[in-house]
Amino acid sequence: MTYEIALVLGILAVALILFITEILRMDVVALMVLGSLAVLGLVDADQAISGFSNPAVITVWAMFILSDGLTRTGIADLLGTQVLRIAGHREVMLIIVIMLTAGGLSAFMNNIGVAALMLPVVVDIARRTEIPASRLLMPLAYGSLLGGLTTLIGTPPNLLIAGALTSAGEPSFGMFDFAPVGFSALLVGTLFIAFIGRRFLPKGDQAGPKQHSQRNLRQLYGLQERTFTLRIPRDSILAGKSLAASRIGSAVGLIVVALDRHGRIEALPSVKTILQGGDKLLVQGRLDRFEELRRWGEVVIEREAPLLQTLMSERVGLVEARIAPDSALIKNLVNHTDFRRRFGVNVLAIRRDQLIRRAGINKVPLRGGDQLLMQGGEEAIRNLGRSPEFSEVADVDEDMLLQTYRMQESVFVIRIPRDSQLGGKSLAETRLGEAFDFRLLATFRENTLQLMPEPDELLLGGDLLLLQGRPEDLDELRGLQELEIESVISPQLSSYESDRLALLEVTLDPQSELAGCSITEINFRDKYGLELVAVSRSGETLRSDLNQLQLEFGDAFVLLGPRNKIGVFSNNPDFITMTPAPKSPPDVKRAPLACLIMLGVVGVVLAGMLPIAIAAILGVIAMVTTGCLNMEQAYRAIDWRAVFLIAGMLPLGVAMQETGAATLVAAQVMELLGGMGPWTVIAGLYALTALGTMIIPTAALVVLMSPIVLSASAEMGIEPQTAMMAVAIAASASFTSPISHPANILVMGPGGYRFVDYIKIGVPLTLIIFVTVMFLLPLFWPIAYIEPVG
Repeated sequence: MTYEIALVLGILAVALILFITEILRMDVVALMVLGSLAVLGLVDADQAISGFSNPAVITVWAMFILSDGLTRTGIADLLGTQVLRIAGHREVMLIIVIMLTAGGLSAFMNNIGVAALMLPVVVDIARRTEIPASRLLMPLAYGSLLGGLTTLIGTPPNLLIAGALTSAGEPSFGMFDFAPVGFSALLVGTLFIAFIGRRFLPKGDQAGPKQHSQRNLRQLYGLQERTFTLRIPRDSILAGKSLAASRIGSAVGLIVVALDRHGRIEALPSVKTILQGGDKLLVQGRLDRFEELRRWGEVVIEREAPLLQTLMSERVGLVEARIAPDSALIKNLVNHTDFRRRFGVNVLAIRRDQLIRRAGINKVPLRGGDQLLMQGGEEAIRNLGRSPEFSEVADVDEDMLLQTYRMQESVFVIRIPRDSQLGGKSLAETRLGEAFDFRLLATFRENTLQLMPEPDELLLGGDLLLLQGRPEDLDELRGLQELEIESVISPQLSSYESDRLALLEVTLDPQSELAGCSITEINFRDKYGLELVAVSRSGETLRSDLNQLQLEFGDAFVLLGPRNKIGVFSNNPDFITMTPAPKSPPDVKRAPLACLIMLGVVGVVLAGMLPIAIAAILGVIAMVTTGCLNMEQAYRAIDWRAVFLIAGMLPLGVAMQETGAATLVAAQVMELLGGMGPWTVIAGLYALTALGTMIIPTAALVVLMSPIVLSASAEMGIEPQTAMMAVAIAASASFTSPISHPANILVMGPGGYRFVDYIKIGVPLTLIIFVTVMFLLPLFWPIAYIEPVG
């Protein structure tokens, strides 16, 4: 093994580790690979950036735009009607028609675009036929993947394989060279899912008829039983306070849906709305948590705070710890209970530059460089210094504590009455810390001081609690205690809710840049006038503590708001709407034109008039100039992450070829399988690629496998087309996990799927496609041996 080969394989190994662990974004990893190869001299400057001008990369981004043009001209609306007309209400027929429709579109459109296009169509079909969406959405994703096997432009791996053959000076593939094997795989996969695989699909919940979609959405997410009315008494402490100051929403986790004041209804009232005695609030949330929190209104503020604080300061340490630039805590909120269990310390304040925050720190997303004032025992403090989450830990003296942090203003003592119902409850159970950002520093019971009790420590009547927080927040606690709960919703609020408010179920668009953002950052209420009420993630419905979540691809989000704002939001390009909502009608009159442009692109390529990259660019120009979409929409349609991923990884394939790394790996494959004949080697390369799809992006995987396949084919003395087609199909048939392909992730939340659901159906489907391909390849692409020279 030469030095250059070792370097290339080392870069490959690091890239694979980063892909698997997802420490960095995949496109960033690809650019790092590109830069490393150029700096180390493994490729020259022109080769390093050649990926951006590669015809396959150009065709990929052009196909994104062409697909979006078809979407925007109303193809989805036409599809929904036709699918129902052909398939009726039978599940087997619906699965077959949906998969074949998605497969037919994927032959000429981007797979992810097809899945995104048909997602709301299939969800609506599920509602109209009363078939759970979970029975139809996974077949949709798999149909879009299988359809990509049928043509040269059906999926990026096909284009990249063809480009690799051209670069190697070998005859490449034409537009429909994949069709005999690919279309057969589509039919076999569709029949397997429709008659066998569907038995392993989750049963899901009945979607219900279309006219009851809102009601069924409430039942599906369990919202109906979480709705009740609160009445503010005439002489309440809360009268005259704003909705934000009352803490009804922020502290208790209740969503104020509407306010009824003397018969006048206000939907989703602003946090600045001033409450009045006699107001009725329609709220959604957990009544048990609300009741638990109200009991804290019984407590009494005592005067022993300085004494207890002095006793405590003598026995615990105070430090200032700086968040490391690469800390996993960045963007997270301070969850006091979790922080205490993980690090054994209390977080008392956050210092960011000159700004110090002592109250409400559980609502501040952490940043690199933030300094946290923390309190803990000697062992916990020592562990902080060894934690990778903190770059620096320094002691805090009393002057800094008093002058800089002014902690004396935020520490107080309360007494729990001896007959209080709080007796026998822990602070974690009552959620006082999360609700009002109170930290329990110590308890004083029967002349015994217990420092930093565990979150699960039970409280007793008569206990003195040393708390850090805002003493005035206890007024809001007493105000919550005064609220009167009415389980029967008033007719005015009930009719208003059903007539003027609506629920909208959405999922992140594959092109959205919001993935990874916290719910707090998005702030649906202020930005869109809507309230996030539930999230479906990996088959689990989340309705509480939503502000702690980050948006992820595959999540389904339920938003509540006035119907007019729901209609506006349904056009938001960052989200795909899955419930019927008023939205701008697509320009259906341009649908035939968009289809004609797409057919023209395919036609000129088939006729050999233009290379596919040029034809695709001309198709994009035609789509824009004819008004099927505008340039801003065209730019947004491109998945730039995929473009940079492919362009960044292509130089690695060049380096593997030129340094001999590909030949070395191919030799190892030949040593293992070569004695059993070329078809065994091809089957082994197929299996290796199929396994790789579980952890490596398919485009990057094809770039890595292409030089290996070319080298292995040369060593066997056969033409490389058959083996290259096998690898392209293996890379595109990514069924085994939700992370294998973005189309799988896209349907995960809306379908309520878990990881294991993909394994139960995806593994047997992968094996069946493998058998089908290995049976058909010898028929349509028999091995051609290279004629010896001379």
